[in-house]
Amino acid sequence: MKYSLIAIALAAMVAGCSSSATRDRLQIQDPTVLQTGFSASQDQPSGAVTDAWIKTYGGAKNGAALTSIQTRLNALGERKNNYFGDKAQCWVNAARDERSSHDGWGFVEEALLEANRLTTALETSQGLSVDNQELRTSAVVRPDLWKLVLAAKTSPRFAQCPEAQRLTACSEVELIHAGHEAWTRDFDASQRIVDGVEKGLPAIGAALEACTPPPVAAPLASPIPEKMTLSADATFKFDRGDLAGMLPAGKGKLDQLVHDLKQVDDVTAIRIDGYTDRLGSDAYNRQLSTKRAQTVRRYLQSSGVTIPMTATGMGKDNPLVQCSNRGHQALVDCLAPNRRVELDFARGGKRAVAKPGQDQ
Repeated sequence: MKYSLIAIALAAMVAGCSSSATRDRLQIQDPTVLQTGFSASQDQPSGAVTDAWIKTYGGAKNGAALTSIQTRLNALGERKNNYFGDKAQCWVNAARDERSSHDGWGFVEEALLEANRLTTALETSQGLSVDNQELRTSAVVRPDLWKLVLAAKTSPRFAQCPEAQRLTACSEVELIHAGHEAWTRDFDASQRIVDGVEKGLPAIGAALEACTPPPVAAPLASPIPEKMTLSADATFKFDRGDLAGMLPAGKGKLDQLVHDLKQVDDVTAIRIDGYTDRLGSDAYNRQLSTKRAQTVRRYLQSSGVTIPMTATGMGKDNPLVQCSNRGHQALVDCLAPNRRVELDFARGGKRAVAKPGQDQ
């Protein structure tokens, strides 16, 4: 293999006789590649080989490496049927093509290292990257095509489109391959590869269009409402507010609430308010409503709910119904909606505000 600076200069001289129109069509930005004749640079920025490059790529037995990487790729089976596997295969193909053309610039070694890097990443499921490595022996050509090819990878359909992945991966490798031909000042060969990439661009778009976009999952409705009201008569035995006086139906409702609370992570606080009807003294009603609110809070805590909770007895405040029945039992039945325990759920940083006399 030859890495002579003189060879680079001779290639630049030959390029001086090549079609400048072809060179211009490639939209080459690298000023060193645009130099021709004896004015062409022969330094490291121009692509001269370095000790670091030789340490990385030198001494490789390209024929054996080609066979080994191809065998490993084939052994991956279905695991290689994706962007990374397709790109590794296209790098192998590019290396094989240049090797058959007796390329001595170092591109074969660079292409094989890229193929090996991707194959190893697929084998280990580590280090997979969609980025393209910058190669010493390749200049950027047709940045407008690069923009279109790279845009395909940002499509929301790309991950679900194996054919688009294959076409995109190989188009990237081919553009880098074309950049190598331009780097060697063989602008005609570079243009032939670019023509193939440009011709294949519509196929990438068609492949993406043919793929069904991934379904957008509708946000699940939270099982936790803004407020929950438990009927005291259905939660506790009459005139009771302790755990022993809690009815099976009340425990069942609270057990379901515990389950639902463990399915969400947006509830930041719970305010528990106990209420009674207007029958009885204010002091007694305040005590009974407080006991019921505290019992509900302790039940939730003992069941594993760690959300901050406050428990407050509101007594006969905020009645839901007004009743004027003359018979005692009829009045008790009419006032039933007022006997309740209300739970308010704060979300998104909104915390329950403590009230005077509230049990924190």
